[in-house]
Amino acid sequence: MRLVLLAFALLAAWPAQASELKIASWNIAWLTLRPANDPDLPRGLTPRQPGDFTLLADYARRLDADVVALQEVDGPDAAARIFNPRDYAFFFPDERDIQRTGFAVKRSLRAIRNADLAELDLAPNARFSQRRGTDITVEREGRMLRLLSVHLNAGCREGPIAADRGRECDNLARQSEVLAGWVAARRTENAAFAILGDFNRRIADARDDLLVQLNRAAPLTRVNEGVSNPCWADARGGRPFISHVLVGGPAQRWVVPNSLRVMVYAERDPAMRDRLSDHCPISFRVRMN
Repeated sequence: MRLVLLAFALLAAWPAQASELKIASWNIAWLTLRPANDPDLPRGLTPRQPGDFTLLADYARRLDADVVALQEVDGPDAAARIFNPRDYAFFFPDERDIQRTGFAVKRSLRAIRNADLAELDLAPNARFSQRRGTDITVEREGRMLRLLSVHLNAGCREGPIAADRGRECDNLARQSEVLAGWVAARRTENAAFAILGDFNRRIADARDDLLVQLNRAAPLTRVNEGVSNPCWADARGGRPFISHVLVGGPAQRWVVPNSLRVMVYAERDPAMRDRLSDHCPISFRVRMN
């Protein structure tokens, strides 16, 4: 009788497990296959060696996420050195920037590429532009989840987002308006959605200017709220996140409680930051039911 009951319990749990997805975000810091003397690369950039790609690929296998929002990746060829292209499909915006956003999505999932959020790139013709957002929709068992990978302007990490604080804060203010418009459109559609990536912004609490503006467009859940980032932590402990996960619409109910994870690197030598990344993958789970 016990065996029958156990089998019934496993069958009852199967639909919830089958609909659960692991979603991650990872800035892989100038991941490119271009030679060190390429004029589009900044001077002094440390080129990765073959062993560095092997290390990163090992971490990608351990991460084993269904969807990975990428930042600072130079297109699908570079991504394929880290994520096995037999297992993952790649989505990148229509631009030639080296520091592109993008997605790696397991081929077992149905994924649709939406139009790039091109308006985030405030300087599309500059040598180092402001980077488009990559917009996709993934489907699992008839449920749709809209995902946006972003890498926002650096240089306005905290404090008011105001033009009088300089160009970097002015740029972030303009990008905030673009993001708020995208969020408002998802609210109108009653879509389940999430924004993931490198916001280059320490969001201390719900009073942060960026979060206030986005929450006006639609209520959002910040999955990494209230915790510090252990990536490359030292004796002083973790640091504030500048990468974030914001979830909205029906997806707020889908987030598996306490599923946030940061995969820290085993390597402790600070010199390895250039060979791996100064960012660690962060992940969470959703149960699409």
